Amino acid sequence: MPEISRFYGIVIKMFFKPKEHEPSHIHALYGEHIGIFDLRTMEMTEGDLPKKAQELVKEWMNQNQKDLLEMWDSQNLRKLPPL
Repeated sequence: MPEISRFYGIVIKMFFKPKEHEPSHIHALYGEHIGIFDLRTMEMTEGDLPKKAQELVKEWMNQNQKDLLEMWDSQNLRKLPPL
């Protein structure tokens, strides 16, 4: 799973999009914790990421949502700036 950003100890990753891998989402890893975030709602749909880390991920997603959705649709991943 390619890494697309890293900030405050949080690693953001995204899989390429096979049709069975919907809805569009990212994986956020923080130590032994993980969270899966929907790209459209920016809400955590699965995982046990601590609340503060969730807030940081949502803030980062808000700044990069357009790029994230474009990468998901095009399957052309690239690094995005940290928070």
